[in-house]
Amino acid sequence: MPRVKGGPQTRQRRKKRLKLAKGQYGGKSRLFRTATESVDKGQAYAYTGRKHRKRDFRRLWITRINAATRAIGLSYSQFINGLKKAKIELDRKVLSDMAIHDSAGFQRLTEVAKNELAKAA
Repeated sequence: MPRVKGGPQTRQRRKKRLKLAKGQYGGKSRLFRTATESVDKGQAYAYTGRKHRKRDFRRLWITRINAATRAIGLSYSQFINGLKKAKIELDRKVLSDMAIHDSAGFQRLTEVAKNELAKAA
């Protein structure tokens, strides 16, 4: 079997991988094999984390809306149902922001939702 030397290409590839592992603890930032494993795992977590962030924010918005509507006397599901019947299409991010920063506007939305629910019943 012929001898294979590392050369500049191999060194560049390893340096790039070790640079990505910078900040890891112990051998994970110094040893090539463990650094590679650590970087691969970290990149997999980063990918899934980008997906989870969307879920987490939606859960946060729903929690905020629920808290604001319960203070007024509605549940979250009733509020959303009332808005759908009133054909008001605001996403949860905007509703959450309104609940925090524009309580008067949010109050009017809950009244509209209550009226629509009363009509349906």
